[in-house]
Amino acid sequence: MKKQNIVVVGATGIVGRTLVRILEERRFPVDRLILVAGRRSVGKELPFRGENAGVAGLSEDVFDGADLAFFCAGGDVSGEWIPRVRERCRLVVDLSSVFRMVPDVPLVVPEVNGGDIGAFGSNVIANPNCSTVPLVMVLKPLHETFTVRRVTVSTYQAVSGAGQEGIDQLERELRGGETGPMKFPHPIADNCLPHVDVFLEDGYTKEEHKVINEVRKILHDDSIRVAPTCVRVPVRNCHSESVNIEFENPVSLGEVRELLASSPGVVVRDDPGRGLYPLARIASGKDEVFVGRLRSDPSVEHGIALWIVSDNLRKGAGTNAVQIAEHWMERDR
Repeated sequence: MKKQNIVVVGATGIVGRTLVRILEERRFPVDRLILVAGRRSVGKELPFRGENAGVAGLSEDVFDGADLAFFCAGGDVSGEWIPRVRERCRLVVDLSSVFRMVPDVPLVVPEVNGGDIGAFGSNVIANPNCSTVPLVMVLKPLHETFTVRRVTVSTYQAVSGAGQEGIDQLERELRGGETGPMKFPHPIADNCLPHVDVFLEDGYTKEEHKVINEVRKILHDDSIRVAPTCVRVPVRNCHSESVNIEFENPVSLGEVRELLASSPGVVVRDDPGRGLYPLARIASGKDEVFVGRLRSDPSVEHGIALWIVSDNLRKGAGTNAVQIAEHWMERDR
C-alpha cells in the first residue's frame, strides 16, 4: 500500500505512545511521521523504527500534506482542532468521545462494522469507547444469529483508562504514598470505585451513557436495551466486563462458543474447571478480545452470561484506530 504522511496528536500520552508503537509493530506504511504534543513535551523524542522522532507543537501547519491524522489528546483538543484541520487531511481518526455520536461520523470497530468506513461521506472516523469495543465484538455475531434484546454489563476498568495520571495514583498508593495528585475521587488501591466519568441527572455516568449509545450505533439497532455499571478497579491495564445477554430467540451454548471462536479478533478461553478463563494478565499487550465463563442465564428464557477481557490501550484505543486506517486504505486502493 502507498506510504502515508501521518500526524499523531497527543503522541507523548499513554494512548499516543501506544499508537506509535502499534504503527511500528503492524508495519504500517509510513512515509513521514509527525508527532505532536503540548508545550511541555515539545522537543522530546520517541523511538520509531530504530530512530528517534522529535515532538512538535500543535499548529495548523503541521497538517500540511498530511494523509492521516490520529487525535489522541482528549476531547478539548479534538473539539477545537479537528474542525480547523480536517480539510488538510484525507482522513482523521479521533480517539476522543467528541464525534462519536455525530450522525454523519462513523463510529467503527473494523471487525464489526468496517463497512461504515466511507459510507457516511465523512473524512472523520470516531474510535469507540474502550469498554464498548470488546463488548460489541462479542455481541455482533450473537446478535446476527439470535437477536440481542437486552444487555446488562458491569465493567471493571483499569487505571490506565484514565491515562498516566491514573497509573501514577495507583502506584503511589501501593507504595504507601498518602499525598499527591488525585486522578480519582477516592483512593484506588484496595478499592473499587463505581464512578467512571461524571454523574448525570439520571444517576448514570457519562461513561455508562457512552456504552449504551455506542453499542446501538455500531450495531445499527436502537432497539437493544443496555444497562451498564462502570467501575474503576486497582488494575494497571486491561478492562474486564461481566455481561448478561437476553436474546429474542432460543440460544445454545455450543453454538455460542462456535460463533465466538470463529469471530475475527475474539479468543474463547473457557475451561473453568482447569482455571482457564480471561485474565487481565493474559490479555495485557495483546490485540485480541478474550471471552470465557460462558453459561446459561437462569433468570431469563433465552439468556447467557459471560466474561470479557481486553487491553484497553491496544484494542480499545491504539490498535483499533490503526485498524480503521488500514481498512480505509484498503477500500481507497
